Amino acid sequence: MTTPPARTASTADLHRVVDAVWRMESARIVGALARVTGDVGLAEELAQDALVAALEQWPASGVPARPGAWLMATAKHRAIDSFRRAQNLRRKTEELGHSLVQAEGLEEDWAAALDEVVEDDVLRLVFIACHPVLAREARVALTLRLVGGLATDEIARAFLVPEKTLAQRIVRAKRTLTAARVPFETPTGADFTTRLSSVLEVLYLVFNEGYSATAGEDLTRPALCQEAMRLGRILAGLVPGESEVHGLVALMELQASRLAARLGPDGESVLLADQDRSRWDRVLVNRGLAALARAEQTAAGALGPYALQAGIAACHARARSVEGTDWAAIAAGYEALAALTPSPVVELNRAVAVSRAYGAAAGLEVVDGLRDAPALQSYHLLPAVRGDLLALLGRHAEAAAEFRRAAGLTRNERERALLLGRAGDCAGPAGIAAP
Repeated sequence: MTTPPARTASTADLHRVVDAVWRMESARIVGALARVTGDVGLAEELAQDALVAALEQWPASGVPARPGAWLMATAKHRAIDSFRRAQNLRRKTEELGHSLVQAEGLEEDWAAALDEVVEDDVLRLVFIACHPVLAREARVALTLRLVGGLATDEIARAFLVPEKTLAQRIVRAKRTLTAARVPFETPTGADFTTRLSSVLEVLYLVFNEGYSATAGEDLTRPALCQEAMRLGRILAGLVPGESEVHGLVALMELQASRLAARLGPDGESVLLADQDRSRWDRVLVNRGLAALARAEQTAAGALGPYALQAGIAACHARARSVEGTDWAAIAAGYEALAALTPSPVVELNRAVAVSRAYGAAAGLEVVDGLRDAPALQSYHLLPAVRGDLLALLGRHAEAAAEFRRAAGLTRNERERALLLGRAGDCAGPAGIAAP
């Protein structure tokens, strides 16, 4: 028997509502439960039980006026039931040959603890999900699951891995946290700084995968960018005095402002020089610039790496054209970034800015100094940048070879097509290198 169309539409609308509520409230619910139970895995299971209850009951009863509070109350009841079962099992075990330990009042204390409003619950959950005891991939998956409220299949699709693999990764991450007895608390002192850098790294990894997909047929995955920005804004609200958090938010907002302009009508890549800047999202630009101002205001001394990168992105955002961009300032920004966090990738980006500010030959000199860097041997942007500079210098045959090499290194189909097209342009219509 088929479901009537009206009922299908109603069910679909309800599922959208439940999904929206879950993404907004899940971190708070899981955080509160984890604070009391001390077990992130159990906390998520209890929160998921509440979500299932909503899907079962709301079609008949309707969406409550305060859906988040309903989910929290339901999760609380599930938690208390779980506590009672554990207490009963312990009593029965003790009655078999051990003295009974009186637990009178514990259940009431436990329930009261769930009723407390602890503003740091979500922050603690972020620090747990991004704990350095976990591998980088596990931190990303667990953050999107626990803090972002994404389903396992959504995360798997976003990162182009089998759902089973992703699910196992999350399960192992929870077991690792339990085995390591990671406390559900916000770290302090030097540990806070170390852990915060891990949190920011995870958010940046998620954003970058959305901004420039490493594999697959799509050049970008905007949903991942949106999720990273949402989590970044939440984090900025939780730790408003941390300059680098505002710096990362600024960087993501400014970069995301160009997403629409990076794609052509058929989803092909559009280079920065060819982008229609009227398609840049001015709302995101303004938000990014405001976040950068907060990063500068809260910085105790020199700006950190995320704020420095945001400053570079701001140079692009403020310019009306590629020619009108302050490339000397961008080159200086990369120089400051390289001094703070030395990296061949940063040097490669500096080479592009140097070429714009001081000529292609100057940029090529920087690039050629990176050709033997081990970290860049499989990095497709090294030959891609070198190809650009060689083409500007009229060395078309060499440029075509570099573009072909770059195409062979990338795993993204859209980028490969762009690079092969650049090689063809250098070779000319007859397949012979242009003069």
